[in-house]
Amino acid sequence: MLRFLKKSYPFNEDLKHNAKVIFFISVGVLAFILVFQPIEIYSHPRKLVFLIAGFFLSTFVTLAINLLVLPSLFPRLFRSEKWNVGKEILWDIWLLLNVSFADFLIYTRLFEIMNLHFSDVGKILLIACLPVAVLIVINQERLLRAHLKSALQMNERLMKSRNLKETLIHLESEYKTDSISITADALVLIRSADNYIEVYYRSNGNVKKQMVRSSLKKAEETLRDFDFIFKCHRSYIININHIKEVRGDSQGYTLFFDQIDFPVPVSQNYIEEFKKLI
Repeated sequence: MLRFLKKSYPFNEDLKHNAKVIFFISVGVLAFILVFQPIEIYSHPRKLVFLIAGFFLSTFVTLAINLLVLPSLFPRLFRSEKWNVGKEILWDIWLLLNVSFADFLIYTRLFEIMNLHFSDVGKILLIACLPVAVLIVINQERLLRAHLKSALQMNERLMKSRNLKETLIHLESEYKTDSISITADALVLIRSADNYIEVYYRSNGNVKKQMVRSSLKKAEETLRDFDFIFKCHRSYIININHIKEVRGDSQGYTLFFDQIDFPVPVSQNYIEEFKKLI
C-alpha cells in the first residue's frame, strides 16, 4: 500500500489550463444546481440569485486559490516530479473540504440557519463533490492524452532510428577505388589517419577496417543526419550503439569498443553533448 502511495503522479502545473477548467467547472456547478435542484432553490425566490451566485463564487474562488494562487506562491511544494499518488489523494480531500466549507458558509449565512439537517449536509456535500470529481476526471484525461502522445512520439523516434540504422551510407574516396558503402548500424567508428580515414565496421560478427582516402570532416558531413553517430574528438567519429564501456578520469572520458584494440578519447569540447546522448 505504501509503495502504491509513493508512485509518481504528475501534478498539473499548467496554470493557464487550470484557469479555464476552474471557470467551466464553476459554470457546471451553476447548471447542476439549476437543473437538478439538489437544494430547493425555487422555494426561496427572493434569495435565489444570491444563492446561485454564492455557490458559483464559492466554487470559483476556492478552486482559484488552490489551483492557481497556492502553486504560484509555493512552486516547490507542487513540483510535478516530486508529486505522487498519496499527495494527489490528500490534495483531492483538501479540495473537497475547502469547497464544502465554502458552500456550507454560503448556505448557512444566506438562510441564517444555525442547525443543518442531515439531508442539507448531504446535498451540500453532493454539490461540493461535483467540482472535485470533475477535476479528477479531467486530470485522468490529461494524463491519458499526455501518455498517448508520448508513446506515439516514442514510436515515431524508434521507427526513425530503425530506418536510419538500415540506411546505406557511402563514404567516397578521392581515388574512388577504395570507397565504402555500409549500413549506418554496421559502422563502429572512424579514425583520422593523415590524408586517410580508417573506417571500422561490423561484418558477419567481426569488426573490419578499411582505409579510405578522405577527411574526417567529409565523413562528418555525410553522417550528420544520424543522431547515434557522434564526433567525440577531432580525430574520431563513433557510433554510440557500439560502445562497450565508458571509463572516466580527471581528463574526461575514454571509450572502449568490442574488437577494437585502442581506446577512444572524448574531447573536453564534446563532453556535455556526449553525456546527453548516452
